[in-house]
Amino acid sequence: MRNAQHIGASGVLIADDTCLCSDKVCMANSEDDEDACQVSEPIMSDDGSGADISIPSFLMFKMDSERIIEEVKSNRPVQVEMAWSLPNPDDRVEYDLYTSPTDSISKSFIQSFKQLAVALGGRAYFTPHMYIFDGIKSQCHGSDGESHCHTLCTNNGRYAIYASNLSLRRQELDTLLTLSSILSYRYCATDPDGDLERGISGADVVTESLRRICIWNHYGAPNGIGEIWWDYVIEFEQRCAASDYFSDTACIQDVYHRAQVDGDMVERCMTDSGGTIADGANTKLDFELNAQTDRGVVILPTTFVNTAAIHGALTPSNVFNAVCAGFADGTAPESCNTCSSCKDTIFCVGQGYCKANDSSGGPAESGVSGHAFATSMLIVIGCFSTLGAWYYKRTKDELREHVRGIMAEYMPLDDNEGDLGNPMDFSNNGDATTSLMMGPDSI
Repeated sequence: MRNAQHIGASGVLIADDTCLCSDKVCMANSEDDEDACQVSEPIMSDDGSGADISIPSFLMFKMDSERIIEEVKSNRPVQVEMAWSLPNPDDRVEYDLYTSPTDSISKSFIQSFKQLAVALGGRAYFTPHMYIFDGIKSQCHGSDGESHCHTLCTNNGRYAIYASNLSLRRQELDTLLTLSSILSYRYCATDPDGDLERGISGADVVTESLRRICIWNHYGAPNGIGEIWWDYVIEFEQRCAASDYFSDTACIQDVYHRAQVDGDMVERCMTDSGGTIADGANTKLDFELNAQTDRGVVILPTTFVNTAAIHGALTPSNVFNAVCAGFADGTAPESCNTCSSCKDTIFCVGQGYCKANDSSGGPAESGVSGHAFATSMLIVIGCFSTLGAWYYKRTKDELREHVRGIMAEYMPLDDNEGDLGNPMDFSNNGDATTSLMMGPDSI
């Protein structure tokens, strides 16, 4: 995409070279082995480095792309129209974000999107999803009961949180350590710092994911806005995101307090859903595994609006505009009508208008009205006109005084009567001053 943009392309069509297993026509015409087909539609997404790419792109199915390729090879002109739209069935939009507590791309988005989510109100229903891995499918659980994925799966992180906060007798601690050897290691996450021995572990990420799921279910699911969920995530990133505090109970309790989260309720939710210690399924984590499988999510972060995947950079403006485009015609909230065409959407939502020269067209207001602009221009023109008139008068007066000074040098000192003589006499005498100052009688 970047190379195509650099050479001047207006858009890019990418041809898939593998048939969908469900496309019987493609499979019948394909020379490839049936085992080479793909079960689900391929996903083309930004890897996080595409913020500088502005041209659109489409991934075409193999059968569709082959028709275009044949025309191009036959040296016949091909015209392709690229058009896209979001499903907009009604006056409410559902949008989802698949992310992880340690996903670096999502962090800046979450820090700034809360204001926009609140502005959309109950007209837009948001659902955050925590991305995890199935440890059983990933073969992290060995036949001997040992974890083949070390600290990537749930157990160790959970013990670290509670063992540091409970006063356990030696026998109780030995019992907990024995339980750790029979855990299923079902729910796993990648190690964010790449060090399996220290720092934040994958199990820590799974535990924090479950915590955020429980907070959302209690504070966000009823209305789809979840201000307290946003507050918790923002406070956590500011105070507990470092490896020394990520699983620290005191830090998490402090974030609970600052975000006004009922910590006891959250911990009960985590335990009642199956926890991360017992050798059994966790209902909430299972739901997340099924959801990401059904949607075909393989890249983080991924956003859906009305079940349609939104590709491109994860920015507040991009997601806000996509949500606004998902409303049925004439049903978008006022915040969409005012700010969807502004570059700085956050400023517009906060102030109620676009910055000056910030609107890219549409119904959004500009920062300066036409009347104010015309008035300002008249004031500027008046100032320059006044300054020009003053400078002209000043220059004219200076020129007049200069001429008077020159004339004064050539006027006689005395008001003598009679003719001053031949006007050329002063040149003949060589003394212009004497000729002009002396009358004929003096000569």
